[in-house]
Amino acid sequence: MAVPKEGISKVPRNPRKQSNQREYKSRPLMAMVILTVGTALMILSIGFSVTLGAADINLTTVWDGVFHYNQNLTSHQIIQELRMPRAIVAAIVGAFLAVSGAIMQGMTRNPLASPSIMGVTDGSALMIAVAFAFFPGTSHIGLMIFSFIGAGLAAGVVFLIGSFSKGGLSPVKLALAGTAVGALLSSFSSGIAIHFEVAQDMSFWYAGGVAGSQWLQVQFILPVVIIGGFIALFIARSVTVLSLGERVAKGLGQRTTMVKVLGTVVVLLMTGAAVSVAGNVGFVGLVIPHITRFLVGLDYKWILPCSAILGSLLLVLADIGARMVNPPYETPIGAITAMVGVPFFLYLARREGRGF
Repeated sequence: MAVPKEGISKVPRNPRKQSNQREYKSRPLMAMVILTVGTALMILSIGFSVTLGAADINLTTVWDGVFHYNQNLTSHQIIQELRMPRAIVAAIVGAFLAVSGAIMQGMTRNPLASPSIMGVTDGSALMIAVAFAFFPGTSHIGLMIFSFIGAGLAAGVVFLIGSFSKGGLSPVKLALAGTAVGALLSSFSSGIAIHFEVAQDMSFWYAGGVAGSQWLQVQFILPVVIIGGFIALFIARSVTVLSLGERVAKGLGQRTTMVKVLGTVVVLLMTGAAVSVAGNVGFVGLVIPHITRFLVGLDYKWILPCSAILGSLLLVLADIGARMVNPPYETPIGAITAMVGVPFFLYLARREGRGF
């Protein structure tokens, strides 16, 4: 018996499939807008950040201090030696954390993944505490190496615990393992700091911030910007395919193990460098990748550079807010980012928990 054409036309389409198609759609025009407008806003934010402080400096003076430097002027010395390094470090650290979070979420298909949630930043802080306690006088490069080691150990422990759990890895299990490991490592670093009387040195790393940043720190992390950025862009398309599922990636002939190794290297390099210069700044790597995916789609060719710009903008603005909340004192920058990140994390955990 023939089926009437009206019956065929009334068969509903799969709404989930349509939703996935919309989710995976790339928006290059929006990405270009973010890259251009976001970069302009970031430059303006850096300029405004340089004007803040005990000395009254306006944007015109900032322009002259950057492009027509006069070493005899105190205001130019303040701009070049104190405020510019601080603003630039904030921008670089924000980009590092945002890109690290985006790569972690793409590789694990875990919307809750980020350097702070997965315990990576706590591992870096622990090894910095070890450096202060057992190797006093460690150079900035030495602190970065300790930070890299701590980030790698923390990430390895989290994935090991999650993989041994019943039913294997899942977004919520991975987040719970990361939170538990992060709390444990944080308690270890606190114990070391108190026992060896380096708590005052560690207080900066616990709170997170970019006060006191110097050009020397910028020079130390520039190689990470170049190497990590190059590798991240190199694997961007592969992370896009991997974010659709490991079976799909393998079916398309992708070397998933190599992509994961390179992605992990980028995460450890960027997170380790960020923690070594700015301490434990949380939630940037959680919030920014989600906002970026919502705006530009799921093509990591656009997600990674846009996340870098938005992450830089967020942390520069957070540093500005940290100085404006209770002047002349500074609020820890980690507290500013937590005010945005904690509600966002609870929302994501509640949404993902429905399918747990």
